Amino acid sequence: MAALVASTRELFTEGVRAVLETWPVLQIAVDNGFGGVYSQQKADWMVDAVQQYFHDNSDLQQYEVEDFLSELMNNEFDTMVDDGSLPEVALQVCQMFKQCQQGKVEEVKGQISQLARKKSAGRVKATAVKSPAEEEEDESDEDDTEAMECDGAAGVSPNHAPPRPANPPAPPPDEADDGWTVVRKKK
Repeated sequence: MAALVASTRELFTEGVRAVLETWPVLQIAVDNGFGGVYSQQKADWMVDAVQQYFHDNSDLQQYEVEDFLSELMNNEFDTMVDDGSLPEVALQVCQMFKQCQQGKVEEVKGQISQLARKKSAGRVKATAVKSPAEEEEDESDEDDTEAMECDGAAGVSPNHAPPRPANPPAPPPDEADDGWTVVRKKK
């Protein structure tokens, strides 16, 4: 791919910025500080890195741009992109680059303004996903709650537990003639 003239190169940089700023994966990574304290600066740098990647390499294919974006997200934000958005983002950037090369400035400006409207419509919010272990823990908490509710329904107030004896009776010692000591759990 031939080098872009200065004005179309600036337009392409603006287009890359618009695409990346509306990419939910990058938004989430920046908003949640996946890149550390400088997450926003890394996102800004990423725009320049992508633009420079196109400038330095000729005849880039979509899969090469996908690999480059994936590597940037992994290295800078410790994020593996597996939501299926990577091919779409790479395709948008590749198409913008080709349009800039062909001098289709108005089309690129239209896409940029469309992406700006999308960005102003609202940012994506991240929600925590529970691991299977956490889900099991929540389920066991629910089971405990249900058991407590059953106890409460049986006439025992949840705020007042039945009185315990001062000294519980000691379990009878097991006669172990074989030399083993039986250890029992306290109640």
